[in-house]
Amino acid sequence: MRASNLFVHRLLNEGLLDQVSRIRVELFGSLGATGKGHGTDKAVLLGLAGYAPDVVNPDEIPAILEVIRAENAVSLSPSHRIGFDEKADLIFHRSETLSLHSNGMRFTGSASDGAEICTQIYYSVGGGFVVSEQVLADGSLQKRIAPDATVLPLPFKTGDELLAQARRSGLSIARIMMQNECHWRSEDEVCAGLLNIWAAMQACVDRGCRTEGILPGGYKVRRRAARLFQTLSKPPEQHAQPDPLRILDWVNLYALAVNEENAAGGRVVTAPTNGAAGVIPAVLHYYVNFVPGSSSQGVVDFLLTAAAIGILYKENASISGAEVGCQGEVGVACSMASAALCAVMGGTPEQVENAAEIGMEHHLGLTCDPVGGLVQIPCIERNAIASVKAINAARMALHGDGTHYVSLDKVIKTMKETGADMMTKYKETSRGGLAVNIIEC
Repeated sequence: MRASNLFVHRLLNEGLLDQVSRIRVELFGSLGATGKGHGTDKAVLLGLAGYAPDVVNPDEIPAILEVIRAENAVSLSPSHRIGFDEKADLIFHRSETLSLHSNGMRFTGSASDGAEICTQIYYSVGGGFVVSEQVLADGSLQKRIAPDATVLPLPFKTGDELLAQARRSGLSIARIMMQNECHWRSEDEVCAGLLNIWAAMQACVDRGCRTEGILPGGYKVRRRAARLFQTLSKPPEQHAQPDPLRILDWVNLYALAVNEENAAGGRVVTAPTNGAAGVIPAVLHYYVNFVPGSSSQGVVDFLLTAAAIGILYKENASISGAEVGCQGEVGVACSMASAALCAVMGGTPEQVENAAEIGMEHHLGLTCDPVGGLVQIPCIERNAIASVKAINAARMALHGDGTHYVSLDKVIKTMKETGADMMTKYKETSRGGLAVNIIEC
């Protein structure tokens, strides 16, 4: 959706929009292989029509798409409408990959006589981040990322540098993040933005807990969160007997609710990716509902700490399942949530770093093998399992003093190397693992 928006805005900014009578979109690599199941076709149409993921009403999406498809036309702006034949203009290249990343897409705008007006290649590199391809003077290609010369008060790019900043400043990881964020906006604005993200997570869980039915796709996967919510919400006297692990059922519920919403095309918070969007909300709901002394400030600190850990993976490895497998999605989400929970439960920076390391270490090698290209099996349950893992990782780290043999930096390096060694069929192509073996069962 973002890439489609970017292309339309490029045409507009360069004065080319009115000359375009056709846009052809080609999807490559993992987008080509699993894009149908992931809803990429829907996202492309919505983006061309000017919708953005954080503001479009999920309830209105089916009607918007129905109109575009029924009329075979899309409005690129209020004054410029073009024909769009989805079968001819939206192409899935299922076995072809572009050079710089496995999530590639090419947009081509043409005039009424077929003359090409503008072409741009974009790469979806994970977590909603989109970069464009640029041809250098020597003919080579590179991902085009705007240079950022910002000098932050407390910069860090590795886990060791983050811990060093904490020792020198005496600040928590959350406060380090806050000071850096305040380079761009006030602390009140940062807090308001984070609490808005938390509100979106809560709304997603609430919607998932209320919605029953069958998820879209050919496997007719039944939504379970609503029924589980009804069971857990019964008065205590209606439960057969006290269950000391009932809290884990709630954690499972929170994660299932989010990822069923994701599978149904609802709004989720990309944390760090949509396929792994249930882990951080589930663990944060656990903190708010079950940890004594939880507070809105704790929510802010939780999200700041999680973001700090996410930065380390973005800087030094990947959060793209198409690039490194699901260890880069659910594994990173677990690592982020482990660290964040450890922090708000009183952990030192060293214990927080240890929790993050534990969260990833036990996801190393995790493949991305969605059945039928749908973000349902095993993705939905995988988020629930990782949420419980994160809570356990935080508790283990809190029982230690922060010292451990494998550093977070080393486990991030290992994750990157493991992803590079992983066969392509296990990286969001639906050509290996459960994606093919379930068919034989």
